[in-house]
Parts: sequence; C-alpha cells; structure tokens
Amino acid sequence: MAVRQVVLDTETTGIDWKQGHRVIEIGAVELIDRRVTGAYYQQYLNPQRSSDPEALRIHGLTDEFLQDKPDFAEVVDAFLEFLGDAELIIHNAPFDLGFLNHELQLAGKAPLRQAVMDTLADARRRHPGQKNDLNSLCRRYSVENSHRELHGALLDTRILAEVYLAMTGGQVDMMGMLGAAGGPAATEMRSAGDDGRSEGIPAALSQPRSPLRVIRASAEECMLHQQYLQNMGGNALWEPEGQGIPPA
Repeated sequence: MAVRQVVLDTETTGIDWKQGHRVIEIGAVELIDRRVTGAYYQQYLNPQRSSDPEALRIHGLTDEFLQDKPDFAEVVDAFLEFLGDAELIIHNAPFDLGFLNHELQLAGKAPLRQAVMDTLADARRRHPGQKNDLNSLCRRYSVENSHRELHGALLDTRILAEVYLAMTGGQVDMMGMLGAAGGPAATEMRSAGDDGRSEGIPAALSQPRSPLRVIRASAEECMLHQQYLQNMGGNALWEPEGQGIPPA
C-alpha cells in the first residue's frame, strides 16, 4: 500500500496563538512513497489583525495583501480534505500544530490527530549541539535555498520536503522536480479551483533520460588493483576459503 505524507508549514502574525495571533498562510506538499507528487495546497488567510513587526519582517505579508483573503473557517474543509489521514512532516511541529489546532477550534472543528514527524526534533537527535533550523539543514544537506529571501509557507514546505528526504534516506534534488524559480524542470500544475488545491506532474519525471555512462578500469588500473590485493595477503573476506591471493 502506498504511503502518503504531507509536508506542512504555516506563517503567522506572531509567535504565540495564546496572545491572539493567527495563521496567515498555509502551505503543504504531498509525498507518496517518498516521492513528491506535484500535488500541493496553499492558502493565504485574513487574520483580522496586524502582524507583529518582527513577524512581518520574516514573512512580508502585509495587511493590505491579506485584507481580501478568506477566513480560515471558509477554507477549513478543503484544507482538511487535502491532509486526509497522511502523516504530517513539520519542522518544529508544536508551533504549527498549536496554531492550526487553535484555528480549528475557532472554526468548530476537532484538532488534528494525524501522525506527526517533527523534523526539528529528528535533526536535533541526529546532530546534537548543532544548529538545526531550516537554513542550517539546507547547508548541511546541500539543499538549494538561495531564493528564500522571505519565509513563505509553500516555499518552506518545498525546501523542507527536500531536506526531509535527504536527512532520512538520501533522496535529494527534489527542488528541480518542484519547479524552483521556474527553471526548465518546473512543475506543470493543473488548477483545481479556488480552494487552494492544485495537482500536477513534475515535468522532470517526463523528460527523457540519458543512458548511464559506464567507466571501466584500464588495464594498468586493473594491474595496480591486483598488486594492492596481493599486498593485503591471502584469505580476503571476498575470496572462497583457501583461495585467497598469496602474498607477493
């Protein structure tokens, strides 16, 4: 059975929902069997309040930009439909889940109960004593993020998807499949309406691939390798017992 995961992020008006701060952007990217499918969810929201100056400096979403956006309650059903029962992959999950569950409560909905993988907690376990914010992880795993001048929920989920795949299994270079900066491997998206949900097929998947180049060892390299094995002595682990190469 296919394993579906959703990489999820939010932008907010401040750092604490208990102080009345609200969600202003939701971004989510779908993974199936550890592959980016091209399906994503993005929604800007009218928070009915202004962002704190520090938060505005981070995300750049002004009151003027958000004033004509819907309330969370207007889009909550489409959001929950996109999440489904997928495992959620979130960087610093308590922050985003706190805000989202508060928004769900205001909209008369139950809190999220999906399984959650917190990439910040996982990164701290893997790299104790080091910086494990998203930018630091991008540098550590060679994930391109030079276009990340401001934080954005959808942009950050696309970056986090690549970091997560690199950190947990070595699958990298997903930004090309996600159409970073509109390059030649840009994702071909098909709009599915005004609910913020779109689907698409990464163009990189449909491009013809060149055959793998096989580089064979030269005769001289083979001879040097044999000499190296002889210098190691007999009874090598890869040789049948008693058939090792005798020392020179």
